[in-house]
Amino acid sequence: MHGRRAHRTALAASLVTPFLLPLWAAGPARAHGAPTDPVSRVVACSPEGGDRAGSACRAAVAANGAPFTAWDNLRVAGVGGRDRQVIPDGKLCSGGLPDYRGLDLARTDWPSTRLTPGGTLTMRYVSTIPHTGTFRLYLTKPGYDPAEPLTWSDLPDKPFAEVRDPALTHGAYRVSATLPEDRAGRHVLFTVWQNSSTPDTYYSCSDVVFPERQNEEGEQRRAQDQGQAQRKGKGEKRERERERDRERDRDRGTEPTPLLAGGAAVLVLTGGAALALRLRRR
Repeated sequence: MHGRRAHRTALAASLVTPFLLPLWAAGPARAHGAPTDPVSRVVACSPEGGDRAGSACRAAVAANGAPFTAWDNLRVAGVGGRDRQVIPDGKLCSGGLPDYRGLDLARTDWPSTRLTPGGTLTMRYVSTIPHTGTFRLYLTKPGYDPAEPLTWSDLPDKPFAEVRDPALTHGAYRVSATLPEDRAGRHVLFTVWQNSSTPDTYYSCSDVVFPERQNEEGEQRRAQDQGQAQRKGKGEKRERERERDRERDRDRGTEPTPLLAGGAAVLVLTGGAALALRLRRR
């Protein structure tokens, strides 16, 4: 019970009242950290998650068999940078730990944070015990299907951001990076925090949502189609006007083409008669 109160105090202090840091910094050694913005699954589904918890969190707790009280303790010892070799496919969000297995559920309704492609991400990673180390941030590839378990093949080979030893301010690390520009829809921000002051590596999944690009492309296509239709309509109108002018000229007997043809015939006949007259005089 004491451990649960310590975790709740740590999260509340970091999220609400940074000045309480001295009260909880000496908490139990098993407490360390997790992302709160974009909110990670383990934080959103913890007892302190509040209104962010929903159907996905209830399913995760049910699959877990217990609440995510130790939201800041999702760590694996001795990985040493061999994440892809140690953490199994389909178990990235739990780090392969049975106590967090509910976080691996493949669902499309996890609590999420809206982001902008190509925008600046400032991740807030609450730390209940400071550590030195390197943060590596991965974003699932274009075409990622959230209805399928998260695997290493869903992530690029290299992180889009890597930050070593950021400053701890008011109980949280802040990691800033530029997001990839080619993401749309629902994705997972997968964060790896490899400690250098301990043998531990921390894993977390934050669900994020980008604007759907198909809506923008659809608007562009509709605008292009409208422009083409307008240009086509103008062309057809000009052709109809020219046809009316031709019909009017035919009715008046003033069509330019027959006049030219008749004039040419007169010139030919006149020239022929003049030539015949000269030949007779010879």
